[in-house]
Amino acid sequence: MTKVKKEKVSAEEAAAAATGGGNEKSYQELIANVNPVSQPLASRKLSKKLYKCVKKAAKVKNIRRGVKEVQKFINKGEKGIVVLAGDTLPIDVYCHLPIMCEDRNLPYAYIPSKVDLGSSAGSKRPTCVILIKPHDDYQDAYDECLGEVSNLPKPI
Repeated sequence: MTKVKKEKVSAEEAAAAATGGGNEKSYQELIANVNPVSQPLASRKLSKKLYKCVKKAAKVKNIRRGVKEVQKFINKGEKGIVVLAGDTLPIDVYCHLPIMCEDRNLPYAYIPSKVDLGSSAGSKRPTCVILIKPHDDYQDAYDECLGEVSNLPKPI
């Protein structure tokens, strides 16, 4: 185990790292890793709104997280917005969920990153599916997301 000398960082790179957050990827970079079945994919603006809504729902513990839990509560008839991560591999893990959502008239949308979805839910682990349930504390944000997700074009 030897120490590795760090390279000197120029002033421009240091300023860019300070403002950009360092390892945060842009929306375009995240879209490059999305599965081909990830339709309807949320826009950058809608993704941000969904992350905020997930964060608010996680504060009041009003979310269902993970394929097994979301699938169980969809079957039980729970209502809400289903948010799926578009960069989950293998696709077989959660490819049945959009069909279940369509059968039960639940709105769903894909977002580009499972890491961002997990962190917005207050978890250190990446999460591939989250069900946001309605609640009075964040009802306006929920309604706005619900309207936009419902208007997304459904895949054929």
